[in-house]
Amino acid sequence: MERPARLLPWPGAEGKSCYLITDDPGGPVSRLADTTEAVQLDMGAGLLTHADALLPHAPSGDLRHLAECLTEALRDALRIAESRGGVRSP
Repeated sequence: MERPARLLPWPGAEGKSCYLITDDPGGPVSRLADTTEAVQLDMGAGLLTHADALLPHAPSGDLRHLAECLTEALRDALRIAESRGGVRSP
C-alpha cells in the first residue's frame, strides 16, 4: 500500500516542492509542518489587518512592500491549501 505524501509548507532544494512520506503523521517533521502552517496563516491574517489600515493613505513605496508581503502570504496559504486538499505523489 502506498503511503500518502504530504506537501510541506517550505520549499526544498532549488525552491522545488518538498514532500514528507511517513508512517507517523504525528512525528516531529509533521508537527513542525503543522506549526509552520499555523504561523504562516497567522502572519497572513495580520498582514491583511495591516493592509486595511495602510491602504487608504500609503505612499507608493509602502504599497510595493505591502504587495510583496501579501504575495508571499498568499503563496504560503495556497501551498497549505494544496497540502490539506489532496495528496500528490512527489
